[in-house]
Amino acid sequence: MKHPLLLLSLLLPFTTAQAQRSLYFPPVSGTATWATASPQSLGWCQPQLDSLLNFLERKNTKSFLILKDGRLVVEKYYGSYTQDSIWYWASAGKALTATLVGLAQQEKQLMLTDSVSKHLGRGWTSATSAQERQITVRHLLAMTSGLDDTPPLPCDNESTDKACLLYHAPAGSRWSYHTGAYRRLLDVLAKSSGLPINQYTNQKLAERIGMRGAWVQGVYYSRARDMARFGLLALAKGQWNGSALLTDADYFRQMTTPSQAYNQAYGYLWWLNGQSSYMLPGPQQTVLPGPLIPSAPDDLFAALGKNDQKIYVVPSQGLVVLRQGKSAGGPRLAVSSFDTELWSYISALSCAVTATTNKSGARRFWYLSPNPATGAARISWTGSPPPGSELRLLDNLSRERGRVAGSAPVLPLSGLAPGLYLVQGFAADGRSLGVQRLVVQ
Repeated sequence: MKHPLLLLSLLLPFTTAQAQRSLYFPPVSGTATWATASPQSLGWCQPQLDSLLNFLERKNTKSFLILKDGRLVVEKYYGSYTQDSIWYWASAGKALTATLVGLAQQEKQLMLTDSVSKHLGRGWTSATSAQERQITVRHLLAMTSGLDDTPPLPCDNESTDKACLLYHAPAGSRWSYHTGAYRRLLDVLAKSSGLPINQYTNQKLAERIGMRGAWVQGVYYSRARDMARFGLLALAKGQWNGSALLTDADYFRQMTTPSQAYNQAYGYLWWLNGQSSYMLPGPQQTVLPGPLIPSAPDDLFAALGKNDQKIYVVPSQGLVVLRQGKSAGGPRLAVSSFDTELWSYISALSCAVTATTNKSGARRFWYLSPNPATGAARISWTGSPPPGSELRLLDNLSRERGRVAGSAPVLPLSGLAPGLYLVQGFAADGRSLGVQRLVVQ
């Protein structure tokens, strides 16, 4: 069960009826006009939107798009980056790979239960033949290959050479974020289909939704709108304008729900919000309680890449949100504190909600950074902190370990044991101003 404080998170103010409206799909022709919807039609206030866009500029963003039911609501480019500029997806491309694997299984070119060796032959790792034979396509999708995600130098997490793919544990016995092992799925797709990976991607998916891009050394590159098209395909559960691409509904469900027992926030190469716990990339194998992005809707699932390449999909609200750019300042791999910060701003867009009043008193309009933090965390508000507000720091037993005024610049953390903490905001009259998870290192 979730910590009761974490149940304070809210959804954006879109009604169920709005979320269930028919989706719009932009024409496959890249030169055709993409239909839009104004922020005002969604009840968004310009000052809050300006704050969001300014925040993104400060965070080294190149492009930022929001789709509502397929229509462009926000499309912003920064610096010299334009609508036609190309940028890498990094590990956000993993979600594209997962979709391609679903298409390959649908056409009976492979099965998730296949040993990877069936397609790549023996010796694609440094494991013994018996150990290697146990690694299936599903294990690579779920990040449970059992191969060592921290191989010794000169190898790293992204190395695909067999000398770097070392046995660590039996397949299926642990979750570890291992890009090198994952990338062999691209080879599996090419071998099973008989097509180079770019040709396979274009023929089976990209050309059918008007997406233009290319794989280069295991990384996908495209324009921002191409990322948006892929996000819209995911929002539509593999359908595109009445045409079914991914017809295997069971595979889509498996792809966007927990794929193994170790990391509840991970499906088939998609990150999942709203779960009771999560793990982060890295060798620690630590399971942290609560949702992955506490400021975001529970049903959000996301393609997340290094240096904060993001595709967020929110089915309940008909939203696709994407960001391209350089690192926003957090950890470089996939999940970062930027996710929580960004969704704090998005959650504040509605004119119906202000920093001091909201329907349930639970929406967050402040955030802490960096997160994880050491020594102190900066306190930032999307607007001005309400007069008399304060933040209270609680440990995992709900014991208060400190408090500061909402207007304070930092939250001191010195003397605290490393671990997970909760920071709860309160208005002067005692109403909740939201809660945020904070990891102290």
